[in-house]
Amino acid sequence: MAVGLFGGSFNPPHAGHALVSEIALRRMRLDQIWWIVSPGNPLKDRRDLAPLSQRIQLCERMNADWRVRVTAFEAAHHIRYTADTLALVKSRNPGVDFVWIMGADSLRDFHRWQRWREIALTFPIAVVDRPGATLSFLSSVMAKTFDHARVDERDASLLARMKAPAWTFIHGPRSSLSSTAIRNGDSQQNQR
Repeated sequence: MAVGLFGGSFNPPHAGHALVSEIALRRMRLDQIWWIVSPGNPLKDRRDLAPLSQRIQLCERMNADWRVRVTAFEAAHHIRYTADTLALVKSRNPGVDFVWIMGADSLRDFHRWQRWREIALTFPIAVVDRPGATLSFLSSVMAKTFDHARVDERDASLLARMKAPAWTFIHGPRSSLSSTAIRNGDSQQNQR
């Protein structure tokens, strides 16, 4: 089984998150995607963070595709960092091929994540294009550090079965929706 791991605050979840899942399922031929709803991002301000139960409920409501599973196991296991999340997933799911999925906007600051190199060495990574972040696959610290492990996006369907480090950048339809803009009441965001 090939499973995509898509972590985030989902504060709130929106159609852009669903688009990333749709692209990942199709381009990587995944069997499932697990939305890992985080109790809180250590790099973000938590003052505007909606309760975890509310974010889980909104994520479940927005996902009609049975292949998308919503989970909050990070809170249950008191996990704060992605590297620890991936270590737990790997230890509890032998025989499952995983790929970490993130938006290109996250790739830009990926080197600021706790133990980011360890993350890149745990599972292959699929970076999905986001508005304003397309060039991050060329300029980010992670992209430069792991340039030797970059897989052409035409081979994205093979990524989950590859040994890390391996990563690809997937171009495609992009959503300009942003959880931050939605929380801040940007009327254009709310109309989409």
